[in-house]
Order: sequence, then C-alpha cells, then structure tokens
Amino acid sequence: MGTFWHLAVSASASGSSSNLRLAPVLRWLGLTLVVLLALQISVVLSGADWSEPAFQQLLIERLVSQAPMGFVGLLLMLIGSRLDHPGAERTVIRWVVCVLSALLTVVMIAVVPMAISGNQTLSGQADQTLQQRRGQLEMARQQGKNPDNVKMLGDQLAQAGQLPAGASDEEKTKAAQRFIDGQLQQMDDQIQQAERQRNLAVNQRRYGGTVSAVVLAIAFVLLAFAAVL
Repeated sequence: MGTFWHLAVSASASGSSSNLRLAPVLRWLGLTLVVLLALQISVVLSGADWSEPAFQQLLIERLVSQAPMGFVGLLLMLIGSRLDHPGAERTVIRWVVCVLSALLTVVMIAVVPMAISGNQTLSGQADQTLQQRRGQLEMARQQGKNPDNVKMLGDQLAQAGQLPAGASDEEKTKAAQRFIDGQLQQMDDQIQQAERQRNLAVNQRRYGGTVSAVVLAIAFVLLAFAAVL
C-alpha cells in the first residue's frame, strides 16, 4: 500500500512539473500569435484610405481572416496562465487576455456595419457595371438588325478573305448574320459570367465578412469572461 501511495505521489508531482514546463511555452506561443495578428493589421493600416470602399473591404477581410489566429493566441495565453497559477483568481496574464479580447470584440462589432455598408456599395457598383454592359448588348442587337450594317459587315468579311471569292449578297448576309450572332452570344455569356461572379462575391462578403465578424465577436466576449471568471 505504501509503494502504491509513493507511486501515485510521484506521478502527481511529475504531472505538475510537466504542466509548469508547458505553461511558459503556451504563453509565449500565444503571445507570438497575438503579435503576428497586430503586424498583419498594421500592414493594412499603413496604407489606410478610409474613403475607398475597396480598402474597407480589404481591412474587413484581413481582420476576419486573421482574428481566429489572435483568438487561438489569447486562448493559449489563458491556458498557460491557468496551468502556471491554477489557484490564483486573476493574474496579470488573465487581465491582459481579458482586455485584448474585449478590444477585439469592439473591433469585430465595428466591422459589422462597415461590412454591410461596403457590401452595399460594391454591389451597387457591380450592378451599375452590369447594367451598362446589358445596355451595350441591347445596342449591339439593334445594330445587328439593321440591314445596312449587316450588308456592310458582309462586304468587310468578303474583303478580309473570310468568304469564298465571288460570294453572292445572300451568302455575305448569312455570314455577317452568323458573325453578329456569335458576337452577341459571346457578350451575353460574358454578362452571365459577370453576374455569377457578382453573386459569389456578394455571398462571400456577406457570410465570410459580416456573419464571421459576428461569430468572432461572440467568441471574444466568451474568452474575455473566461479570463476573469
């Protein structure tokens, strides 16, 4: 029985010693991740142009994509502090984690209206561009229905050697019409592709930016409470 008790005490002491060695590693690893987050954000802020929607979107994307790294870093710092001082209620490290988590919570909350406004602005610009391209397509269709334009195009195709020598007016007209239809179809395909890209970008900004910022704000709030409770 005495031998068993001695082994249990030795195992407990060994585990405590291992935790004490692991705690500083976790703290420094977490601090490194937090510093990396600060460096990533400072790079974007160094070229700040708040009036430009594209810059706002870049800042939002960088914050949302890099904030999880900061969250993991703060969590590692908190775990290291609890391993190092399991009986202490509030250490300096825990207060640092709480303050930084609260600060990042405010940042994530501020990102939400910025993301919504930026998404609306960029979507409006994309819609305006698409509308212009649709207008150009409709104008091209109207020009393609003009017999004079079709005849002129047929003559140009014949002069360019794209039709057999001595082609009749009917053959020129058919060749010109095929050329026009191909160009119109290509323009229509490009517009549809642009619409798909616009929709994809809108959804990406909505769920990858706005919704992710809300989720991260909640996560940082919970981490701030976990640091001091």
